Amino acid sequence: MLRNPADDDAETIPGIIGTSPAMAEVYALTRRVAASNASVLLVGETGTGKELIARAIHQLSPRSSGPFVRVNCGALSESLLESELFGHVRGSFTGAVANRAGRFESAHTGTIFLDEINSTTPKLQVKLLRVLQEREFERVGDTETIRVDTRVVAASNRELLDEVARETFREDLYYRLNVVPIYLPPLRSRREDIPTLVRHFLGHYSQENNRSVTEVQPAALNALTHYHWPGNVRELQNVVERGVILADGEAISLDLLPPAVRGEQPAVSLPGRGGDLDSLARDLVEQGMASAPEGDANLFDRVVNRVERELIAQMLAACDGVQLKAAARLGINRNTLRKKLVEHGLDEADEG
Repeated sequence: MLRNPADDDAETIPGIIGTSPAMAEVYALTRRVAASNASVLLVGETGTGKELIARAIHQLSPRSSGPFVRVNCGALSESLLESELFGHVRGSFTGAVANRAGRFESAHTGTIFLDEINSTTPKLQVKLLRVLQEREFERVGDTETIRVDTRVVAASNRELLDEVARETFREDLYYRLNVVPIYLPPLRSRREDIPTLVRHFLGHYSQENNRSVTEVQPAALNALTHYHWPGNVRELQNVVERGVILADGEAISLDLLPPAVRGEQPAVSLPGRGGDLDSLARDLVEQGMASAPEGDANLFDRVVNRVERELIAQMLAACDGVQLKAAARLGINRNTLRKKLVEHGLDEADEG
């Protein structure tokens, strides 16, 4: 978890970085709601740190000694998610060889964090509504009612009121979840926090990769501060990690940042913008060969492995780090993806 140098400051939250006015409001709401048992709805773009806030709510609450259980609702099909949340009994479906407790039971006396709640189906939303209202449910295939004392913190990267208007999300469930809403601002709305975040990631990835990269050159920091960051803090984290790995000396220079962050057009055309994948591949190979030192025998690693790593990293980011979803999008099985994650040093993603 991220550490903030000002962790002891009452205006911040332990484990979260940022002192901007936008984050101060988040901290204030987090502290107020933590002391209650009210349901909380976290709303914000992908990569804004919703899980960090959910964990902070739990850690600052009277339930902190209980479990914190995270479920990514967008990573599983309806039937699998229902079993994951509520458990099942032996023989309730193919593969159910034993009774199994669900995540709500596991989170008893603690907190359950339902990420991507907007991806749940209407059928499952009925069962979630009952848990919120009555604090009870039945396992899949069972008739015995189970009661739990579990606090619900939910998160959505979409505006749920819009989903209610489209009739893809139940209005009554929305209001049950939305007792205390907390909006997490995108990184572009709190640019003053970027230098602090950069310093943190710089130290973290230098230590992790046994490097001595200690600073970011002024031009590079200026580019980082003014970039619009569609992937938010997670994208910034990836860019700094890349810079630490590629830096030759003790500083990340402007040329080590991706073209988009530097404010430049990509060196080659993107598909749909005047080029195709074949052209991109030819240009990439030509650029790799042209930039390779004379006698370099590692051209394969310089080109193919980097492309593979970047593809996997970007797909993981697009899938919120859920390996199961990323593997499906890439068209490979999860074991193959897991092996490649280890090979490329990307093996901290959620297995889903």
